Amino acid sequence: MIDAWMQHPTARHSADPIFDSLRRWTRSELTATPDVADTVAVLDEAGISHALTSAWYAPHNVMISNDEVASFVEESGGRLVGVGSVDISRPIEAMREIRRCINDLGFKAIRVLPWLWSVPPTDRLFYPVYAACFELGVPFCTQIGHTGPLMPSEVGRPIYLDQVALDFPDLVVVGGHIGYPWTDEAIAVATKHPNVFIDTSAYTADRYPPQLVEFMRHHGSQKVLFGSNYPMITPAKALAGLDALGLDDTVRQRFLEDNAKRVFGLS
Repeated sequence: MIDAWMQHPTARHSADPIFDSLRRWTRSELTATPDVADTVAVLDEAGISHALTSAWYAPHNVMISNDEVASFVEESGGRLVGVGSVDISRPIEAMREIRRCINDLGFKAIRVLPWLWSVPPTDRLFYPVYAACFELGVPFCTQIGHTGPLMPSEVGRPIYLDQVALDFPDLVVVGGHIGYPWTDEAIAVATKHPNVFIDTSAYTADRYPPQLVEFMRHHGSQKVLFGSNYPMITPAKALAGLDALGLDDTVRQRFLEDNAKRVFGLS
């Protein structure tokens, strides 16, 4: 199994006040900074072979740097797969950093969260990122749906990805966090565009919207990827209740592993 969305936290990431609302929701401090061995043990508990772990870049604040992610990947023995991030306010530097992430650090994708920057993914600041990802043949990952942190949610509406996919039809785009409360928008965009995908991070299986489960069972069986959003939710907790969804063996295998292998180019 592959976890398409997680982060191995640094102390800067865990303690950032922006996550205070998540601490309230989960009734957890969420301030732990586990060793890489601890994170690998969490993967083992859930039977996860690989997890895509991302850097976090916000305006004037690097919560998890690309070099830190590279060190986590190395220390994990390849169990963690690097996902880079960049400062989109500096477009030329961002493109250079994306090239370094892919060519030098061996990362498999780039992730930027619109709510951190308070602009939608159609904003001009994102377009150099899309161009660099397309040039290098790696997916662009982003968050869709409402935000747990107390930041405006509207920039996470999945319908914005419709325009992105029209402008960059060959760019692979993965929208994480299901897109709730606009899950129908996410399904519509993923159905319309061959290279747009959805991951289920930040939700446990028993909380997947019914229309997403129906999409997975039928024409969307190759469009949805499992994700946890660790450390907020462990992979084992995210997978609890999966059996109750009634996915057949083929759909289940695609959801838990095959789709991520194809999308991220994992062997």
